[in-house]
Amino acid sequence: MDLPVINLDVFLAGPKESEAVINECKKAADALIIYGALVLHDSRVSEEDNQTFLNLMEDYFNQPEAELKKDERPELSYQVGVTLENTEKPKCAVDEPCLKIIEKLDPAERPLDISAHSPDPKCRFFWKMGDKPPYETHFPSLNAPNVVPQADFLKEKWAPVMEQWGVSMKSAVADLADMVALGLGLRVETFRQAGRYGPHILAPTASDLVKYGKKDTILAGFHSDLNFLTIHGRSRYPGLNVWARNTGKRIPVKIPPGNNLLVQAGKQLEHITGGLVKAGFHEVVVNDQTLATIGQRKISHPDRPLIRISSTFFWHLSSDYDLIPIPTLNEKARELRAQHFNAGKSDGDETEYPHIKVGQQVANELKHIALMA
Repeated sequence: MDLPVINLDVFLAGPKESEAVINECKKAADALIIYGALVLHDSRVSEEDNQTFLNLMEDYFNQPEAELKKDERPELSYQVGVTLENTEKPKCAVDEPCLKIIEKLDPAERPLDISAHSPDPKCRFFWKMGDKPPYETHFPSLNAPNVVPQADFLKEKWAPVMEQWGVSMKSAVADLADMVALGLGLRVETFRQAGRYGPHILAPTASDLVKYGKKDTILAGFHSDLNFLTIHGRSRYPGLNVWARNTGKRIPVKIPPGNNLLVQAGKQLEHITGGLVKAGFHEVVVNDQTLATIGQRKISHPDRPLIRISSTFFWHLSSDYDLIPIPTLNEKARELRAQHFNAGKSDGDETEYPHIKVGQQVANELKHIALMA
C-alpha cells in the first residue's frame, strides 16, 4: 500500500482559490484523516542538502559517548542538544489506551512487541528552528537557546548545515499546514498563525547499526508524535513502518526518489481537530531490507559509519497557544466516529480533548516518555 503523494508545487503556484489548489488541499487533508501520513512533493527540496546533512549527522553520532554527553541538557528536558541512547521510552510501552490500540490490530499487522523493550536504543539531537516569542513565555525550557557541539571538527560547519536543511524542512511543512487548513475548510493561515512562535525542532535520530543491527531489533518502539506535524527526508536505511488509520494495516515507508518528504500527523493536530485527524502511529525496526542496505553500504561506502539517520523535523504550535478543538472540525470528528461505529470499525470510545496550553500538553507527553521529571 502506498501513501498518497501531495504536490506542494501546485499550492505554491496558486492562486489559492483555484480549483487545482483547492482539490490538492482537500487531498492533503483527506490523506491525514484517512492515513495519518502522506508523501509531500516539494521541488524546492535539495537531495544534495539532505546527503550533506546525513553525512554530518553520521560523523557527529560516531563520536565516543563521553564527547556526545558534553552536549546533553537533561535539565531542559532534552529539548535542546543531544539525547543519548536508552533514555527515551516509547509511550506505548506504558500507556494503556495505546496498548489497547495494539490489541485491536490484526495479529499479522501488529508492531514488534515493546512490552519488554524500554527505553529506545536511539540517540537524538534537537536543534531549535523557531522564532523567539516576543513575549515572556510560560514555558522557557521548551524555548531554550541551541547547543552547538563541543567537537572542534564540527563547529564551523554545524550551524550552516543544520540551518540549510532545517529551513527546507520547515518551509515545506509550514506550507503543508496551510494546505491542510484550506482543505479542512479553515482560513489558510489558521495553523501557521497558531505555530508562529512554536518551538520547531530539527531532530535527527541516530541508531548505531553495528551495535543494534540484528534483525527485529526495535530502534524506536511503536508510538505517535506529540507535536503538530512531523516531516522526514529520505533515510539511507529502510525500517520505518506506519499504520493507516482506516485499515489498521502496517505500511513499510518508501519515500520515492526526488524532491519528496514524508509527513505524519501529531497529537497537537489531533487535539485541535477533535480527533478528526488522528496522530499517526509508527515504529523503526531492523528488517530484511535494513540488513540488505547495511551489506550494500559496507561495500559502497566502507569508510562511512554504519549509523541510521532519520532527518526528522517536528513542527509545533506555539507553547502559549490555547489548544482546544475547533468547533466545526470537532463536529466532523463526531460524525466520522459515528460512521465508524455504525460500520463496526470502532467501539465508539471518544477521546477527551480538554482546553490546555500547548506547552502543558508537551510537558505531559515528555513525562510519559521519561524526558521530563
